[in-house]
Amino acid sequence: MIYLPPLRRLLLPSLLFLACVLYFRSTSKLPTARQQLANLITRQPELSPEGERVPADQAGNGHQIVLKDVTKNYKSPMRNLYYPYFQNIILANNGGLKEIKHTPPAENPYISQLLQCPIKANPITDHIRLPHQLYNISLISKNETENERVGALNPAIISLPHWSENQYLLVHRVATDGSHQQNLLCEANICYTDEKEARPGEKPCNETDVELFKGRPGFRCATPPMQINVPSTPAENCGKGTGVLMDVPGFHDPRIFWSGKGEPLMMANSQSRYACFGLWMIDIRKLYFPLDTLLSNNPFKPSLGPLMSYPSFTEITRNPRNTRSQIEKNWMIFGSDRGDHYVHYDITPTKRSFSKLLGGGITTVNLTDPYEIPCLEADNKPSPDGTDATWHQGTNSLMLILCDRSDPNCKRDASNEVFFSIIHHKHKNAFSLPLRYERYVIMWSATPPFSMLGMSQHPILMANETANGFDAEDNWKDDPEQEKLLAAGKRGKDNWAVFTYTVSIAWAWGRSMDEPQDKIVGYLDDEVILGIGVDDKDMVYTRIVARDLLECMRACPGRASVPLSNEGEYASGTMEIPGFKMREIEDEKRQKKEKQEKEGASTEGSGEGAEAVAIPPVEVSTIAPGEQEAMATAVIEEGRAGDDNAGAEGMSGEDVDISQTEALIEEVIEEES
Repeated sequence: MIYLPPLRRLLLPSLLFLACVLYFRSTSKLPTARQQLANLITRQPELSPEGERVPADQAGNGHQIVLKDVTKNYKSPMRNLYYPYFQNIILANNGGLKEIKHTPPAENPYISQLLQCPIKANPITDHIRLPHQLYNISLISKNETENERVGALNPAIISLPHWSENQYLLVHRVATDGSHQQNLLCEANICYTDEKEARPGEKPCNETDVELFKGRPGFRCATPPMQINVPSTPAENCGKGTGVLMDVPGFHDPRIFWSGKGEPLMMANSQSRYACFGLWMIDIRKLYFPLDTLLSNNPFKPSLGPLMSYPSFTEITRNPRNTRSQIEKNWMIFGSDRGDHYVHYDITPTKRSFSKLLGGGITTVNLTDPYEIPCLEADNKPSPDGTDATWHQGTNSLMLILCDRSDPNCKRDASNEVFFSIIHHKHKNAFSLPLRYERYVIMWSATPPFSMLGMSQHPILMANETANGFDAEDNWKDDPEQEKLLAAGKRGKDNWAVFTYTVSIAWAWGRSMDEPQDKIVGYLDDEVILGIGVDDKDMVYTRIVARDLLECMRACPGRASVPLSNEGEYASGTMEIPGFKMREIEDEKRQKKEKQEKEGASTEGSGEGAEAVAIPPVEVSTIAPGEQEAMATAVIEEGRAGDDNAGAEGMSGEDVDISQTEALIEEVIEEES
């Protein structure tokens, strides 16, 4: 039998032990439990009004950068953390440096299949006309009886998951008297009038549909349009001519799209915290609760829906601060289904800029490859009617696999993944008002730096669309139907609208078992749906197979070759570099020379000058193999330091400071020699 002593025998030893513990704790200097917990939290120092840059070697000692105010204090991370173009310098087996070969887009077989143009361009307007029709969008829901609303514009459309009762989500802007901005949202469906044109799961048009759309297919709200609201945002800096916009409440020009994580997002213009108007992002589930219910109730597998990256109205920044404009608009997101997201700000014939989204609207500096040869430059030519034109981003982007979903040999890999979007060549009349928006498709690489791979050879019109600035005879030149009408003595086709512009692009509804995270990816034989605005007062749509939209492209030049020869001509900066940076590099060299001349004159005047020593050219091949790794590391470390200095001086986010990299390589080679 086991004998257990009474508990009272342990009482005295327990009290003595407790007394010893209390005495030890009262006399020792060990931190308390609360202090230990507090020590686990990094103590952030207060920042100066202009922000602070902390050396990397101090970051591990509790001295880290804090974002007190992202619009003023934030300094972007060092460029080298996100800027991969040091890969152009690689270590060669012969102990020197050599270039990495970049395959021109035209040599990619997946891209070359789209370079053929099966449709002849209009000899007068230079457009190609696709056989796909534009159809009307009606805001009258199935339960409404009032008259059609007027003044609806900028239709942004996304398709809903396959288990949804309705097919699409529509967000659009409403024309107001100018005292406020108003935007509406509804779920919608497309009906058909010809069974041959019906897609799986679609319903035929009922009597009301036939009356609304005059016997043609159409896109109609299935739920009553509801107004969507976001918190008002203040405008920090509206200059002359824009101050009247500061007090106009509400957001405008919304764009909706699926992120690569399966989030339904909306980007919209609203008053900015650092300028007059900026771009803000929010998850649509916070504005329209039925969508949250839909995504969290997948009948085929348990799900709470994708996590929210933007649960509140978040402004997307542009860094550094001096690169920001008073009015920002038409930004575009690259969002792959692998998670990382980037924002593409703008594109012109001579430059473009994009940054990586780091969270909370914060971005890096510009990450554009400086050696990418501009692709729009060849199209910066006078228009057929002599009007001035500028390039503007139009829609969001979609990821595309350059083969057919129906092809059993189609395997997704890095060589056939791309992004594509629609941009506009905006023409103005003599009063600087919009004359027409010419539609071009741009194809981008699917990974940073998102190089331009190809773009439409000609602006694109749909079957019943016309281009403003040209009369009916010019618009329908060489059109077979027009020729038949005129030959029969009948009235020919007229011009249709003043101008049209493409607001959104999305993969069309109807793909089997299409999950939210799949909504951003499609194949060449998948359909896309385009939301198109008409004359700032009406809306239409069209559906088109991706291949038909992307055919008749021309390949972009790709990346410039930057050889690092044994003579070190790249290191010495004597080689002309094509690409975005060519003009900037020449300007920087000229400024550097002028500065050196001024410093030389100052030194001679003080009597402290010394005769310059001529240094012979250094052959890169003389670098010892054992020193290669140290040299490459030194280049990168020096580049990081240079990025810090550039950030402190407000380096332009539109351009990448490659002359700085040239100088660093030159210095390292001279030191190693």
